[in-house]
Amino acid sequence: VFYSQACRWSRCLGCNLPSTMSQRHVPFGALMAQVDRVFGDAEVAGRRESIRKVIVSNNGSILDEVTFSSTALVYLIAKLNLHFPNLGVLSIETRAEYVDTAELEFLARVLAEGDTPTRLEIAVGFEAFDDRIRNEVFDKGLPLATFERFVAKIAPYEYWLKCYFMQKPVPGMSDEEAVADIHQALEYLGRIAAQHGLHVNMHLNPTFVASGTAMEEAFRAGRYAPPLLRDVARAARAGRGKPLSVFIGLDDEGLAVEGGSFIRPGDGPLVEELERFNRTQDYDILDRICAGVQ
Repeated sequence: VFYSQACRWSRCLGCNLPSTMSQRHVPFGALMAQVDRVFGDAEVAGRRESIRKVIVSNNGSILDEVTFSSTALVYLIAKLNLHFPNLGVLSIETRAEYVDTAELEFLARVLAEGDTPTRLEIAVGFEAFDDRIRNEVFDKGLPLATFERFVAKIAPYEYWLKCYFMQKPVPGMSDEEAVADIHQALEYLGRIAAQHGLHVNMHLNPTFVASGTAMEEAFRAGRYAPPLLRDVARAARAGRGKPLSVFIGLDDEGLAVEGGSFIRPGDGPLVEELERFNRTQDYDILDRICAGVQ
C-alpha cells in the first residue's frame, strides 16, 4: 500500500482509508522512493524467486494518474520485471472510471516484457449490489453502466477481474437483506464472467465498524451490528456452480472499534474453516458451517 494523495472520491460511508493518506499531492519522485524502499527490503529480496502475486494499492485508485503518478507506476512494473522473475499476477486496485484503453494497452506491453507471463488483475470496490444502497446510502458512485463499460474495456485483454463486496455495509440493513444482496451480486458476476469469458473473483469482506465513521455513530447508538460469520458463509455459498471464485476477507486491518469487529469471542474455529474454504473453494465447508457442523 503506497502512501499517496488520498482517494479523490472520499465519500463512501464507513470508509476511513482516506484519513490514512496524504491530503496533498505526492510527487512521482516520492512514490518512486517508496518503490525503492520495497525492493530494498531484505525480506522481499530474500523471497524474490518465490513471489508469484503482488497486490498494489494506495487506498484509492492506482490508475488515477492524479493521485498515483504514471511514471511511478511504470517504474514499479519495471522493478517487478527486474526483481521478480516468477511473478504470475499483478493486482491493481482502482475505481472503474479511471481505467482507459490506452493505459490497458501499455500495461499489457510492459508486463509482457518480464521473464514469465504476468497476468494483470484489476480490482474494483463494488461494496453492495443494491443500487440504492451502493450509490445513495453508501455513496459509492458506481452505476452498473459504468462498471459494464469498464468490463468491456478489460475483456479483450483477458485481464482478471476482482470485485470487493462488503456484507451488511450500511446501518438499517438486516442480516437477511445482507445475505440476499451478496446472492444477487454472485448471480450478476456469474453472468458477467460467462458473457465476457473473464476470470472473476468476488472478494467478500464482512463489514466491521471503523473508528471515526458514520458507521461508528450507528454502532454506538445500537443501530448497527456487524454480520455473523455464519451469515457470511450463508452468503458466500451461493457461489457454488458459478464461473467465478470467492475469497472471504477475515482481517479488520486493526481499524475496528472495540466490539465492532465481525470476529466475536469463540469464532476462532469458524475463522479457520473459512480460511480453509479460501484455499480450497470447497463449498461443502460452507454447507457444514451453515448447518452448525464443524
